Amino acid sequence: MRQNEAELSGEPSSAMPVKRHDRSATLAAPAMTKPIATIGATKARRTFLARQGLGDDPHRRQTPQALLSRIDDLGFVQLDSIATVARAHHMILFARNATYRERDLTRLVERDRALFENWTHDASVIPVRFYPVWQRRFARESERLRRRWSETRRGDFTVEMDAVLARIVRDGPKRARDLLEEPAKTKSGWWDWHPAKTALEYLWRTGALAVAKRVGFEKVYDLAENVIPEEHRTGPVDDDAYVDFACRSALARLGFATHGELAAFWGLVSAEEAKTWSLTEGRDLPRVEVEGVCGPQRVAMADPAALDGHEDDFAFPSRLRVVSPFDPIVRDRIRSQRLFGFDYRIEVFVPAHKRRYGYYVFPLLEGDRLVGRIDMKRDNGALTVRKVWWEDGVRPGKTRIERLDAELVRVARLCGVAHDGPPTGTAAADH
Repeated sequence: MRQNEAELSGEPSSAMPVKRHDRSATLAAPAMTKPIATIGATKARRTFLARQGLGDDPHRRQTPQALLSRIDDLGFVQLDSIATVARAHHMILFARNATYRERDLTRLVERDRALFENWTHDASVIPVRFYPVWQRRFARESERLRRRWSETRRGDFTVEMDAVLARIVRDGPKRARDLLEEPAKTKSGWWDWHPAKTALEYLWRTGALAVAKRVGFEKVYDLAENVIPEEHRTGPVDDDAYVDFACRSALARLGFATHGELAAFWGLVSAEEAKTWSLTEGRDLPRVEVEGVCGPQRVAMADPAALDGHEDDFAFPSRLRVVSPFDPIVRDRIRSQRLFGFDYRIEVFVPAHKRRYGYYVFPLLEGDRLVGRIDMKRDNGALTVRKVWWEDGVRPGKTRIERLDAELVRVARLCGVAHDGPPTGTAAADH
């Protein structure tokens, strides 16, 4: 039996499912294109943060089921291998609730099978209720990836696919290293993958395989039918439903967005597809002018609920929080600069002598403002701070420094290390 519309609407788990419209009637009427309201800069910023779960009590005890609801509300959580402190997915979830425990995420993925790993704009964990949407993505990606990877990756991976699949059918779950006939290279990029490794990734990205678990951070692949619960392997949604999911569910999580921002949220559709959707299925959504901290107003589509209330209706914890460089609030660098006035980039791939701040620097969120950034590292059993930079107009007074130190104690606890204490205070801070 196929999943019902409410399950596949893509609405956050706490929201009512969207009402579908008759497509022929939708196409017959003109789209709403003129802005009907203006969302001020403060309300825009607070709306976005609230939609991203940063207005909730960060110390409320979180059960595994509550964690699943949180990820459903976010839509997905990006995975990343860099672990200078803790990996991105753990930092993203910890920023929203300080009682987050890594074992709960592992349980949801590997035991409960309530989440699965695949691709959004990057590798992510995704609620398994959305799997039929990804089945459509698998079909859409199959030829594109085959053509692109055949041109850019080492060897002919397509000749390896049958053998790789047969090996897993015969012997069970495998890591890439289990299938390679040559030693793994420690410092090669995806362009230099062994063809068997590329075949594994292709079979995963197109749905024949799924990630059963991770050992360290290595993926262990198995047949999708052994990982994804049968009730979610109902077959792909049709293409119209796929595009509608990508756009409507993104809007629910962003609050307001241009068609380019809708497309970028999941990475499921092109900006052109999102633009067409905005004139058809999304034609009746209100258009608004959104003010930013910097730059001119921009016309965007809005979730109707984002128009309700006043900027003062929002409340945010005063706690100062460390934010992952891959957190949804800063992932879109242009949007975060407009909403927060925060100019941020990851400098991992910038040569050391050209970096403005550091290799892997974390933004600092206080209330509803990004107030600074911190360069820190887990090293030799301790969390060590190299430097803190405060944004213009932010004074590193006693209370703010105390809040930062308290957050670093929490982050150290997440990592299972000691907090090294100073230099988190004034001596280490640039203003």
